[in-house]
Amino acid sequence: MSEPDRIIRLKTVLGRTGLSRSTIYRKIVEGTFPAQIKISVNRAGWRESDVKRWIADPLSWHTSASRKHSD
Repeated sequence: MSEPDRIIRLKTVLGRTGLSRSTIYRKIVEGTFPAQIKISVNRAGWRESDVKRWIADPLSWHTSASRKHSD
């Protein structure tokens, strides 16, 4: 049985990727980094699996290659 996908916050994403906050948000707009998902009215986070896939192959990662998630 697989573990459920965790939601990680910006501080964790920054630490794991080594990117700056502005670079992450620029890459989201470009479609070269996973977009965050809304987890409450004032909070957002990233699916850990998306960030792990980006870390594994950042040069070829693109939003169109991202699997679709059902919420």
